[in-house]
Amino acid sequence: MDSPWAPLRGRVFRMLWIAVLAGNVGTWMQTVGAQWLVVQEPNAATWTSLVQTVTMLPVLLLALPAGAIADVFDRRRLLLAVQVVLCLVGGALTVLTVFGLMPPPVLLVFTFLLGVGQALTLPTWQAVIPELVSRDELPAASALGAVNTNLARSAGPAVAGLLVAHVGSAAVFALNALSYGVFALALLLWRRPARQGPGHPERFGPAVRAGGRFVRYAPSVRRLLIRVILFVVPGSVVWGLLPVVARQELGLGASGYGVLLAALGVGAIAGALLMPRIRRVLSANRLIVVAGVVYAGALLVTALVPNEFAVTGVLVPAGAGWMCLVSRMNAGLQLLLPNWVRARGFGIYQVVFAGAQALGALLWGQVAEVFGLPATFVAAAAVMLLGTATVFWLPVHEHDDADRSPATLWAEPHIMLDPHPEEGPVLVTAVYRVRDQQADGFVEAMNAVRLTRLRTGATRWGLFRDGEDPVRYVEVYQVPTWEDHLRQHDGRMTGSDEEAEKRALALAEGPPEVTHLLPADNGD
Repeated sequence: MDSPWAPLRGRVFRMLWIAVLAGNVGTWMQTVGAQWLVVQEPNAATWTSLVQTVTMLPVLLLALPAGAIADVFDRRRLLLAVQVVLCLVGGALTVLTVFGLMPPPVLLVFTFLLGVGQALTLPTWQAVIPELVSRDELPAASALGAVNTNLARSAGPAVAGLLVAHVGSAAVFALNALSYGVFALALLLWRRPARQGPGHPERFGPAVRAGGRFVRYAPSVRRLLIRVILFVVPGSVVWGLLPVVARQELGLGASGYGVLLAALGVGAIAGALLMPRIRRVLSANRLIVVAGVVYAGALLVTALVPNEFAVTGVLVPAGAGWMCLVSRMNAGLQLLLPNWVRARGFGIYQVVFAGAQALGALLWGQVAEVFGLPATFVAAAAVMLLGTATVFWLPVHEHDDADRSPATLWAEPHIMLDPHPEEGPVLVTAVYRVRDQQADGFVEAMNAVRLTRLRTGATRWGLFRDGEDPVRYVEVYQVPTWEDHLRQHDGRMTGSDEEAEKRALALAEGPPEVTHLLPADNGD
């Protein structure tokens, strides 16, 4: 078994990983500082859950467009520009807090702006990782990402708690602003290789739609996203209401709250270090069950045993369960997404993850205002167990060995017209000849081909049989523009798409006769 630290042997990955760690520490310090700044306000449960919500809301709104931007433009330059802007926003937040000009509504506005930066950073960084490590090291790199996040979750809140208690939230905000500068410096030192792939980038609007189509027609990706929702919605009660539990139920101050979050982080780090062994022992679906049961148990103890030592103790395995499941889903997604759509796929993942966390935190905050904290945590535990039980009907497909490497299936189309790249829609037909004894197998194989067409750009697809010539089958699919179809020829197809097409062609008599139909009213 390879070492879980193997990706850190690469200089660039190691440098950027450390820089991301600094940024994550700053982000967690920011969250603690912001939540503790409003915990003494009237309706504290609402304000603290709103801090969590507005942190995640930009990811919910912008992660998919951010993913499209990251797939279209240079990812290093995008990350660099975002970190510089975040540094300026964090600096302004610090100055206003020092002068006492930070009421809760203004704090939420700044938190939202910092969340916008996170929305742009997260899918871009996730898409960069496969450029820095080999495919075999991707699971370890994903686990290291979890170690990174949870080292920050452990150290950040503990440091923030001490700083808030002895200096104030302004110091926390200042260190967060500095962390963005550290990430920007590391990006300046990275010399990313020249862009590979088609000669010109995709346009923004079509790129967003293409990303959505890919996920819609990728069953393994959809199933994984459902599992994330079912775990994160009930699990978000901890991140939204733990400061209120610390103050109202356990009577702790800022330092005590930092210890609770540090317990979550310590458990998560332990889980990350054990991930290679866990992967050998537990399948993804068994891990979902174990993580759900452990986390639900921690929620019940938090609700029913208002003792700081008991709550701190159960938060350690809860952190391990959260990290193990999220890391496993993240690593699975890294392997499922081809490079051309990777940032967009992670953008959708971040929309789902952040949406579940933001809406869950808001929901549990309102439940707590009406029914109280113990009842809220019991309800969240029940929802967690119900969601976990669905794994028997909605399992994730862990053993997906499909080839996601780029493949060129078709030669460049040779047509007499010279269409504009934005001209469309384009109707593509492919005529196959299939003997009766191969017909059932051919139709079944073409169902897999259907998904490859729709994932890579087609908006409509159909397979028809000629009534006058029964051995003649006609595949018809529509692509929005000529440019989208050219990208199917060069850039979007993968090795698994090629295998699906070869299985169908093996049942036909020779290659198909392909035609490209362009809009007749767009000509001169």
